[in-house]
Amino acid sequence: FFILASKAIKSQNNQTKQLPHTTNKLLIRMVGSEIRSKIVGSFKLNGLSLRSEASKFLVETLSEVETDELETWIEKIIELVQKQPLNSNFIDRDVVEIAVNECAQNVDTEGEDAFNVIDVYKVPHYVYSNERKKFVLSKKKATLFSSPDEKVDMFVEQYNILYQRALHHELFSTTAVAASSNAKSAKFTLKPIEHLLGSSSSLGDIIVLGMLSNLKEGKYFLEDPTGAVELDLSSTIYHEGIFTECTFVLAEGKYDDQIFHVTALGFPPPEPANISRNLFGNINFFGGPSPICVANSDKMKALEDDDGYQSHMFVFLSDLWLDQPKVMSKFKVLLSGYSQMPPTAFIICGNFLSQPYGSKHQTVLKNGFKELANLINMFPSIIESSRFLFVPGPQDPGPGNILPRPPISKFITEEIRNKIPFCDFLSNPCRLQYCSQEFTIFREDLINKMCRNSIHLPDDLTNIPNHFVKTIASQAHLCPLPLATRPRYWAYDYVMRLYPLPDTVICADKFDAYNISHCGTNFVNPGSFARNEYCFKVYWPANKETEDCKID
Repeated sequence: FFILASKAIKSQNNQTKQLPHTTNKLLIRMVGSEIRSKIVGSFKLNGLSLRSEASKFLVETLSEVETDELETWIEKIIELVQKQPLNSNFIDRDVVEIAVNECAQNVDTEGEDAFNVIDVYKVPHYVYSNERKKFVLSKKKATLFSSPDEKVDMFVEQYNILYQRALHHELFSTTAVAASSNAKSAKFTLKPIEHLLGSSSSLGDIIVLGMLSNLKEGKYFLEDPTGAVELDLSSTIYHEGIFTECTFVLAEGKYDDQIFHVTALGFPPPEPANISRNLFGNINFFGGPSPICVANSDKMKALEDDDGYQSHMFVFLSDLWLDQPKVMSKFKVLLSGYSQMPPTAFIICGNFLSQPYGSKHQTVLKNGFKELANLINMFPSIIESSRFLFVPGPQDPGPGNILPRPPISKFITEEIRNKIPFCDFLSNPCRLQYCSQEFTIFREDLINKMCRNSIHLPDDLTNIPNHFVKTIASQAHLCPLPLATRPRYWAYDYVMRLYPLPDTVICADKFDAYNISHCGTNFVNPGSFARNEYCFKVYWPANKETEDCKID
């Protein structure tokens, strides 16, 4: 129609004032209908239905958007709609307007802050929906004093994450094609525990994903949301990792006489972050001001490649004992060495005192931070260029030794906050975002605790850090220990997750320092500065390399 109309316009010069106007109107209507079909179709794929006023508003709003950017804008709007508390699947215009306004604001602000400190108590809580096969924002409001249902949900949510992750693996996926020629062609099927309990005959070569638990003294069980079954571990072959109670495992064996005889026990296969993001898009699981995952932000990547950012570095250390003069003198040497080329940030983890001082603990710690502020003030170049981030340790004062731990009280840190301008006291664990990279920092003496509570110690005791790293990466959790061993707030357990895996995980431990790369993530322990000959780590974000450092 438009081709014929244009030919008629060219041949009849005396009628060119009316026809072009009419033709453009029809063209706009055709484009508007195409936009509307794309918008309505995208919302339906996400289980949402637009009311007529809402769809009309979106068509008018997105009519000026370039065709190649239309789908990206629709996805952003849908993501922001899903973050709102929705009463039903029918979306009104008010909800869409809020999403469009937020989207417009994010375009102006995205990428302005290269360095962000993320409060874990404000990290978004995403829950995997088995019905919709995607992650949705939880509508529950987390509280410290939660109901018993939160304890159940804590384990169920972690199980759902690991189960859907295992189904993506080539060994269990029914649709994925093996990427390498060496991959096994045979596929395995995960069976729920109710499949075992409902069987009247013996079953062989069964693989079950579940959580190890000690429901009766001297007996271990395997649990999942469908039930629990007793285990026989007398002839079990253990794969790499540290197996403790409350860890999720893949158990292979035979079921007979109401007992699951396990022949092999391993962990669910871990998943690199790029695969997780490809599956679930630009969802920002990590938190922070960016509406999308920073790893997928073009602005952040461009900022990271800038020449001015190539020399940036982070210094990580733990156990800076403020009550020990020798430790403070060594830290002064460290500051003096970096005064000519100040790091981007000093990330200092507790404990900040060498021993508990009882009722005087807070006073001693407050005086220690005061002396630390005076020491840092001796180096003006560092004060002008560097940030100081402090993460509490297990022996530092706080409202109970329960994870996650809030920052150290402002009463104790008031003087150093006033004297050092770029000084932040963070929670434990905490999260940092630098350009397109994500950091998780956790201060806990975890390796010794996991070994003490292990049901089977690894055969290779000289390589414990590797077993530890593989354990927490497979569990997608920073602290896979029983609640009786390491208490956690039930409603805030989700902030301990490692899914998708961040770029760097700092597990500050008094154990020997290590630097291990696993599934595309750097797992780093800077070691104890006070105990291990004043060692620390330096991280270069430009090339994602970590250096071992020590003060002689």
